[in-house]
This record gives sequence, structure tokens and C-alpha cells, in this order.
Amino acid sequence: MSGHSKWATTHRQKELVDAKRGAVFTKLANVITIAAKRGGDPEANPSLRAAIDKARSANMPKDNIERAIKKGTGELAGDQVEELYYEGLIPPGIQVVVKCLTDNKNRSGSTIRHLFTKNNGAFGSVLWNFSQLGVFRLSSEELRGQKISGEELELELIDHGALDIKKEEAGLTVYTEVRDFQKFKDFFESHKLALAATEIEYVAKEKMFLEASESEKLDKFFEELEDNEDVNDYYTNLL
Repeated sequence: MSGHSKWATTHRQKELVDAKRGAVFTKLANVITIAAKRGGDPEANPSLRAAIDKARSANMPKDNIERAIKKGTGELAGDQVEELYYEGLIPPGIQVVVKCLTDNKNRSGSTIRHLFTKNNGAFGSVLWNFSQLGVFRLSSEELRGQKISGEELELELIDHGALDIKKEEAGLTVYTEVRDFQKFKDFFESHKLALAATEIEYVAKEKMFLEASESEKLDKFFEELEDNEDVNDYYTNLL
């Protein structure tokens, strides 16, 4: 199904950069601000480094990036942005973790609750089934363009300490420990491989399969999450 696919989401976000550039820059700035609260040095803060790289890939101006960092470190005044997580379930038992970056937690909470309710879901504890991991996505086009053997690359990644590698039609997804995030970024750069996405995500330990016939309503739910100004990301237990 397209709605929960991170490959589809990545593609859609690139389209939104052109269609709604201002709104996308606001979301990216919030990500940087939150990450910078843990330290303003991207070399020592993997989350900040990833946020900056994502902003640069969207052609966010340097001044905007620097302003967002200073806001996070407290060097610049502004509305207080909070990082909030909402957990819940959507029929038929799909676990969803929604990450919001917002300056109004009451608005965010009521909006996300409404989205769950209108889709016959409800808030509930599910984060126990998720681990935070580094996630790298390498498109099939990039692999073909670089003429790299998939099997050879996978062996190198395993030797380098990858926790898991998932092969899909769209490309390769590599999962790592968060502490190894920068090490793997350097690995891909040294191999001159352009990544489709680099994120630190919540990944489900136990996942469930959903038939394509069941996906239509869920696609709409996920699209509504993506379009919400407070939602930075969402994670599911879907395969």
C-alpha cells in the first residue's frame, strides 16, 4: 500500500517542496530547532546533522538553517517548539506513532485525536513495540546508475555493522544503531552513493501484513497526517 510506504512518502515530500515550499521550510526548521536543543554541533549531534542534511536537500536557505539552530540552542528568542508523540491504533490493529513538532500542544493533541477517531481508531500505548534506529534509503535507480552489485554492497553493509537490510522494488533500506548513524553516512559518501533519505526513525519490532484491498482508507489517513502542519513524521508496524 502506498500510504505507509516511506518510499512513497519521500517522493511526495519532494513534490511538496515545490508546491508548498514555505510550509515545508517551517516543518524542516522545527526539526532543526528540536534537534539543536540536544546540542548545536552537528558533528556531535547525529539528529541535528540529519535534520540539516534534509533541509539542505530541500534547498532551504542557509540563513533559515542557522536561525533554526540558534532558536534551539536558546541564542535566538521565539515561540517555544515542543516535540510530542501520540500513540494509537487503527483497524485492523495497525499501530501508529505520530511525531509532532508544535508551538501549541492543545491544538496538536485534539487534531491528531480527531484523525484517529474519524478513522475508527483511538489513542493507546504502542511505543513498546518500536525501537529508535538509523534508517538509510538507497533507490534502485541510484544502484543501477552506479553499477554496484546489490549482494556485494549488502555484505559490506553487514560487515560495517548494519542491523538489517530490507530489499524492495523501490530500493534498499538499511537499519543501523543510532550511535552508528554518522558512521554509515560516511560509508555511503565514501562509496559516492546518493541517498534518497536518511532518518532516525521508530521502527516496529513486530510487524503485520495488510492486504491491498484494506489499504484505501488507511492511505487517506496517512495522507491527512502528512498534510497536517504539526505532524513531522509517523511510524507504523506495517510491513
